[in-house]
Amino acid sequence: MDFTFGVITSGGNDDNLNLIVDTIEKLAIGKYEILVIGASSISRKNVKVVPFNEAQKIAWITRKKNLITNLATYENIVYLHDYVVFNPDWYKGFLKSGDDFKLCMNIILDKQGKRYRDWTLWVEDGLKLGVTSPNFLLPYSEGSLSKYMYFSGAYWVAKKHVMLEFPLNETLCWDQGEDVEWSKRVRQKYNFSMNPFSKVELIKDKHAIFRDINEQELKRIKGVI
Repeated sequence: MDFTFGVITSGGNDDNLNLIVDTIEKLAIGKYEILVIGASSISRKNVKVVPFNEAQKIAWITRKKNLITNLATYENIVYLHDYVVFNPDWYKGFLKSGDDFKLCMNIILDKQGKRYRDWTLWVEDGLKLGVTSPNFLLPYSEGSLSKYMYFSGAYWVAKKHVMLEFPLNETLCWDQGEDVEWSKRVRQKYNFSMNPFSKVELIKDKHAIFRDINEQELKRIKGVI
């Protein structure tokens, strides 16, 4: 499997970017490229830095991620912010899980090693189904609730042709629900897939606001749909 890794940055974060590249290099992937969208002075093998004018629009991350899609050489694209690093077994996990996906999530752990927003019901959908807030994290084995889920914009994997068909909405910027809006569109046609054999970790403090759904709630909402 070949991968394009697309990393977005707003500048001044080369230490993190070098650490991310270090973890990708250790994966021993046959063919890959790393696209860094934003201000950076790093110069590494297989890394292309694409300058971005931040003055165009504040926190215009949707534009940056669409640039990743358009510039990607490979069909498998990994989208990430500049605070996500890869577990040493990430690539082996994809070889084990396989290439049969359109939109794929992996395990995401926060800086404290706790589960972050990975395999997740969207809040409004979860509440409508009767979930007790904030128990929106699904078991990794649960595959029947894709139409009620969303992918947090910090990290996901997707096929290039899917992202060309469903680009992010560039009228939205960071913290404007751009990941939710995109998820609601793309999930109408394609199902989300979970690869629990691959893992990434955050190197920035991010508040983990969601908790695991309990067995009783999961059973109840599956009886509703």
